[in-house]
Amino acid sequence: MNVAVIDYGSGNLRSAAKAFERASSMADLESKVIVTSQASDLSAASHIVLPGVGAFADCKKGLESLDGVIEALERAVIKDAKPFLGICVGMQLMASTGLEYGRHDGLGWIDGEVAPLQCSDQTLKIPHMGWNELMFSTSHPFLNGIVQGSHVYFVHSYGVVPKDESHVLARVNYGGVINAVIGRDNMIGVQFHPEKSQAVGLHLISNFLKWRP
Repeated sequence: MNVAVIDYGSGNLRSAAKAFERASSMADLESKVIVTSQASDLSAASHIVLPGVGAFADCKKGLESLDGVIEALERAVIKDAKPFLGICVGMQLMASTGLEYGRHDGLGWIDGEVAPLQCSDQTLKIPHMGWNELMFSTSHPFLNGIVQGSHVYFVHSYGVVPKDESHVLARVNYGGVINAVIGRDNMIGVQFHPEKSQAVGLHLISNFLKWRP
C-alpha cells in the first residue's frame, strides 16, 4: 500500500503524514506514506490524500502550479478509481465552485458550491474552530466503528454544499447544519482535521486505508 499526500504548499503536511503512518501501524497495515508534489507518485500510489489550509483560490493555484499533478489526479481518482481523501480545503476543492474572495473553479468532482458558513447563533464565532459532534446521514465504510456524536476538530469559515444530498455522509451543528463528511464512489472529503482529532481521527484514517471501493 502506497499513500501519497500531495504537497502543494498548503497545510502541515508532516502532521498529516505522521497521522497516516500511525493509523497504518495501529491497524497492522503495511503501507508507505510519502509527501509528494510529483505527478508520477500519484500514478504509483494506491491511496491519495489532498490536505489543505487557507483560502480556496490560493490552494487551487498551488495545485495548478505543480506540473502534471491535476491531470495525474484526474487519471488516478476518476479513471482508475483509487481511494481519495480530501481534508479541509482539500475537501472543498472537490466541489464545482468556491465562493471565497470571488468565484473560482474547483475540481468539479462533487457538484456544489463552497459557501460562507451561516450561523444563526450570534454567540458563536466564525471561523468555526474547535471540537464538534458528528451526526451520521448514512452508513459508509469510512465511518465504521465510529460512534454517533464522536468529536472531531474543525477550523474553517466556508463549507461544501453539494447539490445532491446523498453525497453528504455526516454533519455537525454549529448555529446551523454544516456538512462534515461528503463522498461518492471512491472519494471522501472531510471538513475537519483527522490528524488533529485524536483517536477518532486515527480510526477514520485506518478506515480509509482499509476501504476498497
